[in-house]
Amino acid sequence: MKTLQKKLLLFLLILPIGMFAQNTLKGVVLDGKTQQPMPSVSVVIEGTNTMTATDFDGNFTLSNLIKGQKIKFSFIGFTSQTLVYENQSSVVIKLEEDLQELKDVVVIGYGAVKKKDATGSVTSISSKDFNKGAIISADQLLTGKAPGVRITNNGGQPDSAPNIRIRGGASLNANNNPLIVIDGIPIDNTNPAGINNPLTLINPNDIENFTILKDASATAIFGSRASNGVIMITTKKGASGQAEFNYSSNVSIGKVGKKIDVMNGKEFTRFIQEFHPTYTNLLGIDDPSTTVSDNLATTDVIEGRILTDTDWQDAILRTSISTDHNLSARANLFGKIPFRASLGYNNSQGLVNTSDYERFTYSLKLTPKFLDDHLKIDVNAKGTVSEKNAIDEGGSLGGAIAMDPTKPIYDNSPNNRFGGFYQGTKVDGNNLILDGQWNPVAILQQRQRPERAMRVLANIEFDYKMHFLPELRAVVNFGLDASKSRISESYSDNSIATYKFNTANTDINTNYLFNPGENYRESQHKTNTTLDAYLAYSKNFEGVVKKFDVQAGYSYQNFKNDGNSQQYRYNNVSGVRELVVNPSNPNNRYFSPLNLQSYFGRANIDIMDKYLLTASIRADGSSLFREEKRWGYFPSAALAWKAKEESFLQNVNMVNDLKIRLGWGKTGQQDITGAVGYFPSLPLFDLGSVSSQYLDGVALYSARAYNPDLTWEKTTTFNAGIDFDFFKNNFVSGSFDVFYRETNDLLAQVELPPGQGLSNSFVKNVASTEGKGFELNLNFKPLTTDNSELTFNTNIAYSRTEVTNLDGQESISAGGGLPTGTGVTIARHALGFQPYSAWVFQQLYNSQGQPIVGAFVDRNGDNVIDNDDRYYKALRPNWTFGFGLNYSYKNWDLSSSFRGQFGGQVYNSRKLTSGWVDRARPVNTNSLSNVLDFYSGAADTDFTNMNGNTTFSDYFLEDATFLRCENIILGYRFNKFYKTSSLRVYGGVNNAFVVTKYSGQDPENFDSIDNNFYPRPRVYTFGLSLDF
Repeated sequence: MKTLQKKLLLFLLILPIGMFAQNTLKGVVLDGKTQQPMPSVSVVIEGTNTMTATDFDGNFTLSNLIKGQKIKFSFIGFTSQTLVYENQSSVVIKLEEDLQELKDVVVIGYGAVKKKDATGSVTSISSKDFNKGAIISADQLLTGKAPGVRITNNGGQPDSAPNIRIRGGASLNANNNPLIVIDGIPIDNTNPAGINNPLTLINPNDIENFTILKDASATAIFGSRASNGVIMITTKKGASGQAEFNYSSNVSIGKVGKKIDVMNGKEFTRFIQEFHPTYTNLLGIDDPSTTVSDNLATTDVIEGRILTDTDWQDAILRTSISTDHNLSARANLFGKIPFRASLGYNNSQGLVNTSDYERFTYSLKLTPKFLDDHLKIDVNAKGTVSEKNAIDEGGSLGGAIAMDPTKPIYDNSPNNRFGGFYQGTKVDGNNLILDGQWNPVAILQQRQRPERAMRVLANIEFDYKMHFLPELRAVVNFGLDASKSRISESYSDNSIATYKFNTANTDINTNYLFNPGENYRESQHKTNTTLDAYLAYSKNFEGVVKKFDVQAGYSYQNFKNDGNSQQYRYNNVSGVRELVVNPSNPNNRYFSPLNLQSYFGRANIDIMDKYLLTASIRADGSSLFREEKRWGYFPSAALAWKAKEESFLQNVNMVNDLKIRLGWGKTGQQDITGAVGYFPSLPLFDLGSVSSQYLDGVALYSARAYNPDLTWEKTTTFNAGIDFDFFKNNFVSGSFDVFYRETNDLLAQVELPPGQGLSNSFVKNVASTEGKGFELNLNFKPLTTDNSELTFNTNIAYSRTEVTNLDGQESISAGGGLPTGTGVTIARHALGFQPYSAWVFQQLYNSQGQPIVGAFVDRNGDNVIDNDDRYYKALRPNWTFGFGLNYSYKNWDLSSSFRGQFGGQVYNSRKLTSGWVDRARPVNTNSLSNVLDFYSGAADTDFTNMNGNTTFSDYFLEDATFLRCENIILGYRFNKFYKTSSLRVYGGVNNAFVVTKYSGQDPENFDSIDNNFYPRPRVYTFGLSLDF
């Protein structure tokens, strides 16, 4: 009995030891693709508060386990796994990458969230959905892809500047561009000298995705720079496994799509004979073999003249050839440092001769982790070196329209003064002066204006997870955006632009001279620094509150623009070009500083995995305002209901996701530097030029206009939205948002009465606007099989803004300059109407629909046609849309994108400048000017001149509705091109066609004034992409 008792006692003593030996689990978590250890994987015992994370080598240990407990392994971007504990002592867990989850992670201000947990109006565009083909800058990837985002470039130049508007923009005279954030660094809204497009800084091949923040609840964390929305760009990261390389290349051929319909040589000759027969002796050039003059009775020949048939548009345009090369490498250096680097080279010819652009880009990204993964470091460096030849667009494009088509391009006669180019001249006293339009080919060939720019964007971010409190992180981000630019302008020998006279010489044959060489030089350095520092606390719970995270921090941004220039003038007596020297400012230096400082905070609460609450506050201070007006405060709040998580929808298979969002917030705007400089609220003096004062050689000072009461623009936005995903395989998904926006204290350029200011106009906080609209984004996936997939993407948006207050004024100028003289504008911001509306007379038409010249509707019935009869017509569209498809079958892929707008107006300036009969007649010259082709209907012969109110007639306004085929791309991939490498080859066309009723060259014009427009090319592209 005693022996049995001893054995039982021994068993009872050993049993707990055995139990404790069995309830400890050790293991390692690996990347299923690369078999590399995965650090920081979350390991949670479900139903308890017990959790841990894998170390740098992917190892973990759990103790006090009970058989049957479930252990969940999760890491963002990978499919979670659940393990049932069955007394194992060790395990190896392999997590597979979840591409869908990676796609659904969106970057927001100071962090990232899963799309299903976002509470604001956020649109994410991944690389799969980018526009493809001939892409030079990042904005071209996004055009037409996001609802409510209108991107309109200035034309077809290789580095054409984009106008980007989210929900129409919120300002009148202040900057309306959205804030651009690249890898956490907000970039400057003003471009360095020599750079038109700020998004050429980043190689399009380096971009992983765009995240667009639209409503105030999403953007308020960025405060004063976010009233017009935020576009966040995330670049590609390094690999966690073996090295991967990619080389891509393409060649593009560009052709002009549509030219201005002006007359050719024969048509113009006929036109002059019919409408201006007394001027036929001005056609062509003089025939030196005869002294006869034109006999008006003979219409088949112009006696005494040599006529050519020159297409001046063809003479300045060309078939452009462009190439693009990119090489990138992704690796895990030493098995511990994810790394990516890239090099890019682009050489693009513009459609206009000598309009050339060349760019080198580079990027480097390192994301190492230290201190058992408690310290994450993110190092980014991107740079570009670009050079372009900036052409005289007005002189060349406008000249090609106006130049007489019966004149030759070249003149090889012995007495030609202009390097072999034809140029009209006439005798004026003792001088043979230039006469009529300058030769547009000579304008291009005789001037060189290389604009060189180097720019670097770099940052290093430290993200430290506290050892004593892993839920608390400290983040510090240092950023630098620096550029160096150099511009020089020079002319060749015998250049028309430098043709001058020595007044001391009266011999017409020898008193002229040219001034080859440098005509202008500018150097500029911009240095913008950023510091962000914040604490972030995040904690998961098992109760009603599932997750709570809060952030609080400080932001510092400093902008410096420091430059100088060499300026020249021509001596009035000798005609020699000479340097302008100002003793008070010998280098013509300019210096523009701007400082922004901010404090911000944000809290997110997840209740029951169903209800999401977000609140934020930001305080911004700007050096543009006086101390008492300097600070602005911008709060926001948002609520989201994840309806799919409710019990009544959890088992409804047709509903994959359903979330309803409500948001409110305030944002600010202070960027008025483009209108009034960097010191708009301080009394300062400007230094005048030594050559334009009362005392020769003495510079005077003049008081600069200022407004000490300037303060922030304030925008309040309300937003309601729904995100949805229905049916099997995500058959239909998308979002729908409605918004209302009110902006007060708008900064507007206001005319001042004489004697009440130091200028005739200045910026004041006088205006208010109200805006509203909606956005719909729909994606369809009707076909998903092992071999093929078909997806359609569509979006449409409506946005309308109305001016509600102008501080007692009826309207203020909005620009919209017309090519009829200095200061002639057509656009106004008018009370009760949309901003930037045309102020025009209503044209009268006869029963055949022809305009009655000089006749307008007497809208107020007082029998007098004056400004009281003008009305307002919105120029910019309220409706924008885009759609496209992606189809893949085995190794083939096909994609296309379309975009457009409904409504809006374009002022057809070509009818104004070249669409009237007497335009062809010489005015104080001996030269004729070409006109639109009246015979084809491009203009109306009833218009003999453009006198009186005709300039402001709505006859020149045309419907700007259009549908543009952005691209069509067809590709094929060779999966085993060489060993493990794969090769994709493709061909495509960009800007394939435009459907529109607009009679001019192109209906897509942001300022709605179609004048000297650089044509957008139709581009054919052939390329390859090699992965190895």
